[in-house]
Amino acid sequence: MGRLSELFAPDAVAVVGATDREGAVGRAILENLRADFAGEVIPINPNRESVLGLECYPDVESAPPFDLAVVVVPPPAVLDALSEIAEAGTKNVVVITAGFSETGEEGARRERELRELAEAHGLNVVGPNSLGAMSTPVGLNATFGPENAREGSISFMSQSGAFITAVLDWANEQGIGFRDVVSLGNKSVLDETDFVRHWGDDPDTDVVIGYLESIDEGDEFVRVAREVSDETPIVVVKSGRTSAGAQAASSHTGAIAGSERAYEAGLEQAGVLRAQSVQELFDYARALSGLPEPDSDGVAVVTNAGGPGVLTTDAIGDSSLEMASFTDETLEALEESMPAEANIYNPIDAIGDADVERFGEALDLALGDDNVGSAVVVAAPTAVLSYDELAETVIEKREKHDTPVVTSLMGGARARAAEEILREFGIPNYFDPSRAVSGLDALARYREIRERAVEEPETFDVDRERAREILARAERRPDNRLGIESMDLLEAYGIPTPAGEVVDDPADAREVAEGIEGDVVMKIVSPDISHKSDIGGVKVGVADEDVYDAYEDLVSRARSYQPNATILGVQVQELLDLEESTETIVGVNRDPQFGPLLLFGLGGIFVEILEDTSVRVAPIGENEGRAMVDEIQAAPLLRGARGREPADVDAVVETIQRLSQLVTDFPAILELDVNPLVAGPDGARAIDLRLTVDTEEL
Repeated sequence: MGRLSELFAPDAVAVVGATDREGAVGRAILENLRADFAGEVIPINPNRESVLGLECYPDVESAPPFDLAVVVVPPPAVLDALSEIAEAGTKNVVVITAGFSETGEEGARRERELRELAEAHGLNVVGPNSLGAMSTPVGLNATFGPENAREGSISFMSQSGAFITAVLDWANEQGIGFRDVVSLGNKSVLDETDFVRHWGDDPDTDVVIGYLESIDEGDEFVRVAREVSDETPIVVVKSGRTSAGAQAASSHTGAIAGSERAYEAGLEQAGVLRAQSVQELFDYARALSGLPEPDSDGVAVVTNAGGPGVLTTDAIGDSSLEMASFTDETLEALEESMPAEANIYNPIDAIGDADVERFGEALDLALGDDNVGSAVVVAAPTAVLSYDELAETVIEKREKHDTPVVTSLMGGARARAAEEILREFGIPNYFDPSRAVSGLDALARYREIRERAVEEPETFDVDRERAREILARAERRPDNRLGIESMDLLEAYGIPTPAGEVVDDPADAREVAEGIEGDVVMKIVSPDISHKSDIGGVKVGVADEDVYDAYEDLVSRARSYQPNATILGVQVQELLDLEESTETIVGVNRDPQFGPLLLFGLGGIFVEILEDTSVRVAPIGENEGRAMVDEIQAAPLLRGARGREPADVDAVVETIQRLSQLVTDFPAILELDVNPLVAGPDGARAIDLRLTVDTEEL
């Protein structure tokens, strides 16, 4: 099952630091292992001859062979313990001990040494600062948590050990089971990507879920999760969405917080369903682990209560689903079988005196309709309705039609008894109808993920060496920034730009302008002045005879605005007809976790105010590029709103792809803005450019 198989299915487990001292973590782990684990448990402690009735060994060398080591010794002793474990030939280690990168510089140094040791010996290390790991098929509970997990098909990873203990306590009460559970801790060696990869290869894991505070290698996570999510759904709660939350996450586990928009884009491209709360996390997981995918977005609602039926309908309207429209045949059959007072249109209200037979008839007819992809059964308790019998009927109809059905059997004790019946057949019950809809929505969204074509980014024929030479100019700049004087960088990657040059003399400016048909645009060129328009650093529609004076005026304005600014000259550029064009922006920001983050949106001088943008993690293919264009609110402008001639969207998409290739080819590009990228009926051309370069990466 891959390199982590012995981590979750060992034959023998050693506890390095085992003790029988009351209240000690080493004792709790040993007790948890002895409770259900069928394999051998080996205590190791030089100060004990036996622990809890088990023979205790003074060191790793003297102990019998083992497949998994759980280390719970003081922080200064951890590295020596790992060295001994590596010498013994064991590859899988869980380091419970805290006191590493989450505690400061000394702990961070210790963690770096741990990572180096693990890499040198090929150790699979969970942690440090981990609660431990569980695997229910073999009864493994190598944690110091108070409860073991129930057996199930959900594999669960968490960057917080406390989150695991709370979830298991709640999940056991809810009857939710797990296959594997792992506390990631500081993720010094094994991280979320390793476990996603492992569980993706595990035929007995139906759903992967996680609580994450950071994703360390975002680009690798996207690549692996995209492959896994084609067969196994992945659902994640990602905390640290706000700046305050991100700061708290960093102090909690030593995580480096990345851009929230990068996480949104990366998880979406990876095919990961993102839950906004713990409740959503498990609402999604319960539906995904037990139900088939719907073949359409149409939902049928069957209820005996008008109010909850309306709530369900509202929830469907707020989701990606839709209320199914029944065929005439279904409506005729419902009219014949339902009382005159019942509502036969979706939602089907079988009214308050509905018994199990009436519920079953309505559900059977709804599920048999070709327009119905899934159904919600919503019921309020009455004297004539047995929830247990209704549960049996729902199971029968779901299996007959092989269509996903969720229930909202509202109530207390009688609902809990029915839940037990439904759970055996993978049908989740939710007290709140909106949560039932949320579960179905997750199924439909996962279907879209599976249907989505994964495309390889196109590789364009470009001049990489020319681009490298241009980027190297940043080495001569104190701030490593380049601007419109480097427009030939775009040309090296096949991105069209207007005719023009950067000159440092007014006479040269006049000569360049005379070589361009019509009036020109003139812009001050300075790496120290970002917003040229704000200081009058741009002149539009300059005639040949006015170029000399315009040059002098632009330089004078720049000197007045910022006397110490570096003035490289003035750009003289072809004036484009913008009447039938739209100004857009394509930008890049290199995220610390996910790498180059592409941005597209409405451009020009108001880009920072309007913030009408879409985001993807590079590299991307044509489909993702086109989706970026379609997602912005201003997309109708590009498609020809209000009688305008449509822009050449294909050219815009190709420009996004070419910039994606540029920033992927050159990790040295930290930031890049093409603003505006003018999109018109005859193509797209880059008008302005600025970028920041890490010259050490060239």
